[in-house]
Amino acid sequence: MSIIWTIIIGFLAGVIAKFIMPGDNEPSGFILTTILGIVGAFVATYLGQALGWYRPGEGAGLIGAVVGAIIVLLVYGLVAGRQRRAI
Repeated sequence: MSIIWTIIIGFLAGVIAKFIMPGDNEPSGFILTTILGIVGAFVATYLGQALGWYRPGEGAGLIGAVVGAIIVLLVYGLVAGRQRRAI
């Protein structure tokens, strides 16, 4: 059941992050938005545990997942922008 909640929270976090940071070169679609949110949740959990905000085994919530998804969008925008200029 926790996998289903992770997917639901990931989708919501991805939608919120894309709403906060709109752009032309960001991934779109249901599956990519969900993956964006899930990766954002993992990023937020890892950073939160490294900074001591979360205990081991404790995951980030919706707000942390949104912040993590925004970080992933920033990195994706930087990488995609460099690749476009190089071509």
